[in-house]
Amino acid sequence: RTICNALELFDVIPRNAGYMNASIRACFPEMPPMVGFALTSTFRSAEQPRTKDVYGSLTQQVEAFASLPGPAVVVFQDVDEPVRAATFGEVMCSTYKGFGAKGIITSGAGRDLDQVRAIGFPAFTGSTICSHAYCQILQVGVPVTVGGLWVENGMLLHGDCNGVTSIPLEIASEVPDACAELAKAEQI
Repeated sequence: RTICNALELFDVIPRNAGYMNASIRACFPEMPPMVGFALTSTFRSAEQPRTKDVYGSLTQQVEAFASLPGPAVVVFQDVDEPVRAATFGEVMCSTYKGFGAKGIITSGAGRDLDQVRAIGFPAFTGSTICSHAYCQILQVGVPVTVGGLWVENGMLLHGDCNGVTSIPLEIASEVPDACAELAKAEQI
């Protein structure tokens, strides 16, 4: 909420843009905010993969973290309609966290939420599904749409109990001071 209010002061994006809609919610609203750069990927689980190495792209994702200007936030667009199975679980989140990612966002579903909470990894999704079915990461580093927001690889994202917001890089260094001033003004 404060991030969106601060962004309005800069007038660089319309007030009805730059954030994910209500289909994406914090799985763990009690966790502190996450901030990082989007590492985008597409995902599907409804059909059997053509190759046996379904997690091969996981390595590609982790290697791509180094190309970002800071810590990664893994962002998945699930291309199945309707969503068929969980995009993430404990193993994937543990891997991402181990390589420095700050959180995960998906238009798909999650699972292993107790275990993901226990490792302290922020997750944002609209649903949970107990199975991973035929999970496969299709493409890495491509533009995706999640929660109505067009997300490009390397976009700066902030997520907390209120939702997920993109922060334009040209004003990113000014946003923390604007948030502090807004918080001070709200206390009056």
